[in-house]
Amino acid sequence: MRRQRQAAFSVAYTALLAALSLVILYGSCLIPTGRAGVVGLAGLLPAAAVISGGPSSGVLCYAGTGILAFLLLPDKGNALLYLLFFGLYPLVKYSIERIRRLELVLKLAFFNGMLSVFWFVLRTIFLSAIPLSTQSLPLLYLGGSAVFLMYDFGFSKLIAFYIARVDKPLRNGRSAN
Repeated sequence: MRRQRQAAFSVAYTALLAALSLVILYGSCLIPTGRAGVVGLAGLLPAAAVISGGPSSGVLCYAGTGILAFLLLPDKGNALLYLLFFGLYPLVKYSIERIRRLELVLKLAFFNGMLSVFWFVLRTIFLSAIPLSTQSLPLLYLGGSAVFLMYDFGFSKLIAFYIARVDKPLRNGRSAN
């Protein structure tokens, strides 16, 4: 009975996180600036699902939010940004940080791979405002990698905050029942 209660909680909590992530993504369509920041905020919730329910909960949160975002959001670019980077990164980060050996190299490889997809395939949607020619592409990768490392550091701090302030009290409240 206890296992069923924990499984039900995990599914309900994951669905709640996915719904909240979708609401934040919808909000990213309504604001005139800061689209990537708000989409990044929506990407924090799959990390919460991974922490509280495990990797399968994170995948469900990510996939559910991504599918619903493509169906419901008026700006499909935000859904694509979530699916290709901000929603996917918490799952990639979880997998990479379990390896430990080449953690930084693998994270940068993921980021630069996604940046390549955005630059060479989706440039007209996402990077059209960046006045860079192909000759200054190394500058984009270097600057982007530096910004990504700061994002990863901040993301790790937010995960630590979530574990201490939300997940631990949530678990303590669950174990009391």
